[in-house]
Amino acid sequence: MQAEESTGGALRSQYQRTMLEVRGAFETGAAGSVTLAARTDAVDLLVIALWRRFAETHPKLTSGIALLAVGGYGRRELFPYSDIDLLFVLDAKTQEKDVKDCIRGIGQEMWDAGIRVSPATRKLAECERFSEDNAEFTLSLLDHRLLAGDANLYARLAGETVPKLIDRDRKGIQASLLELTRTRHEKYGDTLFHLEPNIKDCPGGLRDIHVCRWLRILDSSIAVDPDEAEFRQATEFMQLVRCFLHYRHDRDDNILDWQAQDAAAETGIGLNGRDTQRLDAAYWMRFYFRHARSIERNLKRIVEDLPAPKSAKRLLLRREKGLEPQAGFRLDRGRILLDPPVVSGYTVSGGRDAAHDPEIVLEVFASIARTGCRLGREAEERISQALPLLSANLEEGPALWRRLQAVLLGRYAGQALRAMHALGILELLIPEFHGIDALVIRDAYHRYTVDEHTFVLIDTLHGLEGAQTGPKAEWATRLGSLLRELPHASVLYLMALLHDTGKGRSTGDHAQESARMAQGLLARLELDPYESEMVTALIANHLEMSSALRRDIFDAETVRAFAGKVQTPELLRMLTLFTYADINAVHPDALTPWKAENLWRLYIATANYLDRSVDEERVGANEARDLVARVSALVPDQKENIAEFLEGFPERYVLTRSPEQIRTHFHMAERLDSDRVQLDFRYAPNVNELTVVTPDRALLFANMTGALAAWGMNIVTADAFSNRNGIVVDSFRFTDSFRTLEMNASEHERFVKSIYDVMSGATSVEKLLSGRRRGRRKAPKIEVTARVNFDEQASSHSTLLEVVAQDVPGLLRALSLTIAAQGHNIEVALIDTEGETAIDVFYLTHEDGKLEKKQQRALKAALLEAMAENAG
Repeated sequence: MQAEESTGGALRSQYQRTMLEVRGAFETGAAGSVTLAARTDAVDLLVIALWRRFAETHPKLTSGIALLAVGGYGRRELFPYSDIDLLFVLDAKTQEKDVKDCIRGIGQEMWDAGIRVSPATRKLAECERFSEDNAEFTLSLLDHRLLAGDANLYARLAGETVPKLIDRDRKGIQASLLELTRTRHEKYGDTLFHLEPNIKDCPGGLRDIHVCRWLRILDSSIAVDPDEAEFRQATEFMQLVRCFLHYRHDRDDNILDWQAQDAAAETGIGLNGRDTQRLDAAYWMRFYFRHARSIERNLKRIVEDLPAPKSAKRLLLRREKGLEPQAGFRLDRGRILLDPPVVSGYTVSGGRDAAHDPEIVLEVFASIARTGCRLGREAEERISQALPLLSANLEEGPALWRRLQAVLLGRYAGQALRAMHALGILELLIPEFHGIDALVIRDAYHRYTVDEHTFVLIDTLHGLEGAQTGPKAEWATRLGSLLRELPHASVLYLMALLHDTGKGRSTGDHAQESARMAQGLLARLELDPYESEMVTALIANHLEMSSALRRDIFDAETVRAFAGKVQTPELLRMLTLFTYADINAVHPDALTPWKAENLWRLYIATANYLDRSVDEERVGANEARDLVARVSALVPDQKENIAEFLEGFPERYVLTRSPEQIRTHFHMAERLDSDRVQLDFRYAPNVNELTVVTPDRALLFANMTGALAAWGMNIVTADAFSNRNGIVVDSFRFTDSFRTLEMNASEHERFVKSIYDVMSGATSVEKLLSGRRRGRRKAPKIEVTARVNFDEQASSHSTLLEVVAQDVPGLLRALSLTIAAQGHNIEVALIDTEGETAIDVFYLTHEDGKLEKKQQRALKAALLEAMAENAG
């Protein structure tokens, strides 16, 4: 036994020494494919040696069982920290129980060597069966090779079982593979242009390389791509980068985060001559996206050549009906094909190749925008090669604007624009767009590159045109009606295409730079002055509505100031639509119901102002009276008491609460005589809500934020109101950073009790905070410089304070304590977070009036000091 352990220890030591050598070779310049092969060889030696050792004492391993490498291991593509996929194949006579101990022993030895093993055991007959519920097993079996064991058994699997499986279930396997791929792509928004991509699973990543391989195994008739050399380069690049990530994190981590991008750029990973030149990370990422595009293009071309299923054929037929016959190209199975060039005789457009004719090429992309069909492979190649001729023959002015309009107004404009961008056509028409090609702007709030964000935004706008479903349906339906009413919709889409082009230049104010850059294109398109002015005004002010949403949108001054910037109802409608799509295009969760509701309310309030229907007080009073009646219907015989409870609350409280919520608050207020602290806690997996109803007193808001911080809760939004009788209704919506409440339902009661103890004075918030576990804070992805700004014009009765800072635990408590210490009162608090940036807005008064300049300066200094202490 001791000898066995010694032998096992020697094997493990040898493997670990080899891994150190492989890592050393990689760090001194070895290629990714070389590193993969070296680790595969090392694992092969270990596995085969272990098999032989166990076979010496277990005769059952000598026949009737074969040990196979499958999946990535079968392909000889073992990344530094990849799992090892082993398949033990048994013949009909061998029973699993007879070899179970050996299989477990081999796996244990490998685990002891630091290798994660994924073993599977199958009878030979089971390998022949395909199951849609476990398509992954069949796909792993497509990459198989013998490591040890019964060679005859393996010959049967390789020569009979797998070929039979493919012949019989080719369509089913193919369909499952494409569905798995579609689902995976959908998870990543169907785009490869992520700021921090998962290089294994994102579109254009390593998994797509495997899909290309599997599709070719399933169908040997698939033609070799003419860009195969480029595809091989992309494969080598991705392999190299994944090796780099594994070694950087010492684990199977495939996220190319910002820190990894910095390190990869610094050492020139994936470029000729590593360590020779330090690159900017954003520049290096463009190499990543170029290779990912190559992989994505290769996969799309393979899928394009596959026979379409019946459902897809029906869809293609419907789309083809929407395309009238055109000179120079035709539609075939959902692909747009250019007419073949003719050397002599009659050709389209007076004897020129269709790919050389700008009118035909632009009509091709307009057809893609109308139908959602794709450009055929040969058409792509011909158009790409024809760029110099297209540039020479391109006509600007109104004719080009008509062609561009046809693309922008099409239901599938995003798809058409992406195709134009990939081929260089978009930059040919709009050179200003080149600066944001695959541009990474480091912002923890955004998910996509600048160009892809633009396309997603345009997709979102067009998505408002159809029937709406899902959680955003209510807001999308409302905004869809605005879109259909626009007399100049093409102006909105052109503005959306150009709104971020200024980010490609380091001028600081990208909105103004984008507007300036747009003027050159508008002149070339010869838009009339009215439309040109709308485009530049929208671009220059495209952030204004998002900024206004961080103010008290129920304050007349906020509405007045915002209306002064949009000026006309049509610009307001366009900016509302744009802001909705812009927030939605940041990332899937950015547009919360709360933001959508406030966006709509701000639109309505500003539209009323612009229409000279400035009857806010009267409308507010009517809504309040109506709400009293609706709440009274829920609480019979309490109309006078409800009216008294509501008296003195700001209009914001009335308009942002449902009758049911107000009824709850009213009943909580009724119980204050018996208990001066009333809490209402609503748990939800995503965002929790806690409301406190209590008599007003000093440090109320600060103590509440401190109690939540002590539990590690991250406040998303908060507001505070009081009525004429000094009854406060403070509501906090927060996420559970450590999932304490989600993982431990029993903690809900203790959580509420601790909050109650702080609010009632039974426990000090300092004591609660002192017991909080203080782990090491994760380094922020983006360093946010703290800023404190005051605005005297935003409100008629309060001073607006805006604090922008790093979102760290305890920030809101530090701010509210400092405000209280200076003797100021928080009338309204609007708390928002964008990525790692906290944007907190407070409407402050001092002895019922606005803050004086001297008080503002003192408060600013105190706030900056408090934030520095809290962050340290």
